Amino acid sequence: MRPLKSFDPRRWLLVGTAALCVALPGAIATSGTTARAGGTLEERKLPMKFNWVACEPDCRGWVSAVGIITSDTPKDFEEFARGRQLGGATVVLDSSGGSVNDAITLGRRFRNLGLLTTVGVSNRGGQATRPTIAPEAYCESMCAFLLLSGKKRYVPEAAHVRVHQIWMGDRADDAKAASYSAQDLMIVERDIGRLAKYTFDMGGAGDLLSLALSVPPWEDLHELTAGELKLTNLVTTDLIADVLPNVNLAGPAMAGLAAPAMADAAPKSQERFADHPDVQAAKSTQTAEALVPTGGVATPTTAPQK
Repeated sequence: MRPLKSFDPRRWLLVGTAALCVALPGAIATSGTTARAGGTLEERKLPMKFNWVACEPDCRGWVSAVGIITSDTPKDFEEFARGRQLGGATVVLDSSGGSVNDAITLGRRFRNLGLLTTVGVSNRGGQATRPTIAPEAYCESMCAFLLLSGKKRYVPEAAHVRVHQIWMGDRADDAKAASYSAQDLMIVERDIGRLAKYTFDMGGAGDLLSLALSVPPWEDLHELTAGELKLTNLVTTDLIADVLPNVNLAGPAMAGLAAPAMADAAPKSQERFADHPDVQAAKSTQTAEALVPTGGVATPTTAPQK
């Protein structure tokens, strides 16, 4: 596989192992963003890095996962995990997405370890300060499916979870004008099938696939509302303590991490599928959560790219 020459987020769309998810212009702009947060947003566009954030004696600590999922990410995680007791730990995600097949591989590994997932920007603190998690973070495109791999899943109210279609990475700049071969269509349909199996193996809902596959690459990513997060089964709890146990809830690590109550998260009329004839607010196509993934990951096929 030939790597992309730059990390221009418009070129990192999804297909197979070789193409990655896009963060469209404006998708990462937020009001009141601090200088520190701006630096973190840039890190989201670089290959994913893993760090252990220790917070003893207040809590066990957590894994910070920041950046784009590339073909190297599963291997990088294995190197990070070597010698660590990560079973049941929490992964705090801040990512623009990434490779379909590598995200699936990483997600299955997370589930095998019984990891928990949430969205946030980790601040490791210093000698005089304890580590904190800023809730205004981003989990876009394939990151949403990585979030789904958590045995328990929590999304703060201030976090942004966004989805869109998978597409050919080397035709991201002008997807409408590009030409596509039968082989290209086969690759996309194959990876949609892999993604669908993974979604149900992780206990996700068909509504997540429907929402993601309804957003073409020339449109802005669709940000999931609180109701849609519930409908798709991306969240399983409204308690931060369920994913960061044994934490002093009055401590700074919890500041700003409130989530909307699950009971109040029913889809509202302004949500993308609220008026769609095949989607009803009171029902979901979610499956029972699979404690152990049942499917393997097929050997990835490399797609050519610039």
